Amino acid sequence: MTRPVLKFFSLTYAATWICWTASGAISRGSAPAAPALAAIAGALFHLGTFAPALVALAFTDQAEGHAATRALLRRVVEWRVGARWYVFAVGYIPAIKLTVALAHRLATGAWPRFGQDAWYLMAAVIVFSTWVQAGEEIGWRGYALPRLTDRFGLAPASIILGIIWASWHLPLFFILESDTFGQSFPLYLLQVTALSVAAAWLYWRTKGSLLLVMLMHAAVNNPIVTVPSAVTGATNPIALSTSLVAWLTVAFLWITAAYFLVRMSKTATLPGGETMSDVRRAIQ
Repeated sequence: MTRPVLKFFSLTYAATWICWTASGAISRGSAPAAPALAAIAGALFHLGTFAPALVALAFTDQAEGHAATRALLRRVVEWRVGARWYVFAVGYIPAIKLTVALAHRLATGAWPRFGQDAWYLMAAVIVFSTWVQAGEEIGWRGYALPRLTDRFGLAPASIILGIIWASWHLPLFFILESDTFGQSFPLYLLQVTALSVAAAWLYWRTKGSLLLVMLMHAAVNNPIVTVPSAVTGATNPIALSTSLVAWLTVAFLWITAAYFLVRMSKTATLPGGETMSDVRRAIQ
């Protein structure tokens, strides 16, 4: 791994973890009737969430100049890809969740609990939250993935980035106000690494469109089909999950990830003949 990439990951981790830790401390120490402190905590949390993009843009601008920064940002609005990739981006997680529900039914004789949010509301949330995902994807897929690919190849790079991406979220498993507080981090690590492989596959097949991986990221965070896997009352993030739904989800994510890894390992070029080095040069 090259020095600039190591510096990118180190600074991103430091900035995010400081912001999230401070946000959690302020939230715990403030009274419910302190809107100013709540606003500060929220601002720090979101600043930490956008750290990957901010660090990536700063590094790109410093090393390669304004033209490279603009080229990286243009990938956020690169929408000219086949319709099937939009379907894949939005439909991948719902397909996994429906498969998990069916497997749960076959294994136990009962359907798992489904989420109560209306699908059309979740679809609207996906549309609006897609742009928020630029805060992560400019850094992870836009900056880090092409550089890791140059060093290790696309398939290994997708796994390496997945481990780093998942571990970046680690403080959220210890912050009381977080949705993942107390949940199983080892299971989350397996899930996110598999998702990283799928995101790299999508990035590869769309010739480096960040918009499509942002859309996929939004669909993962706000799935149209929800089959909850969180364990109620969990308090030990280091423990393995006791949720059958969670383990089935991991299993099916890795079945598809294995297919993507095989396909990505068989070629070093993008559809149309571009290499990942070409993509990297295009954003430098």
